[in-house]
Amino acid sequence: MRRAIFPGSFDPLTCGHLDIIERSLPLFDEIVIAVLNNPEKNPMFSVEERCEMIGAVLREIETEKCLLTVDSFSGLTADFARKKEAIAIVRGIRAVADYEYELRMALMNRRLEPSIETVFLLAAEEYSYVSSTLMKQVFTLGGRVEGLIPKAIEAKMREKADSGN
Repeated sequence: MRRAIFPGSFDPLTCGHLDIIERSLPLFDEIVIAVLNNPEKNPMFSVEERCEMIGAVLREIETEKCLLTVDSFSGLTADFARKKEAIAIVRGIRAVADYEYELRMALMNRRLEPSIETVFLLAAEEYSYVSSTLMKQVFTLGGRVEGLIPKAIEAKMREKADSGN
């Protein structure tokens, strides 16, 4: 089985993330969306909330041959990939700055776990500037994020904002 992990904070999941997931489908038999538990990032949603929301959005994606699952992890990505028996780590690249950062991470992951490859996919043009951090900032300041965040995720963001949590 060709299993990959797609790690990230996904706080929130964006349409850019979905684009990378959908374009990864033909490459693997299973893709595990690996939600990183990193409390230092001051998340809008808990890991559990993110996993639940991502799972709901993924159920809407039609896949014929690739299984999509969601899991969470703390610690090193290479350790999680090894635990999941993944052959690859999928990463999206938006710009040159992403490439420089992702290259360092890929080389370290290769050192930690040489049998696991990192697969880079270039972001689609329309999402090349989209990041979870930017989407949270724009949303919090009252800006429009339609078409950049899945509708179900945006609704959860509105619920969270309205509840004051």
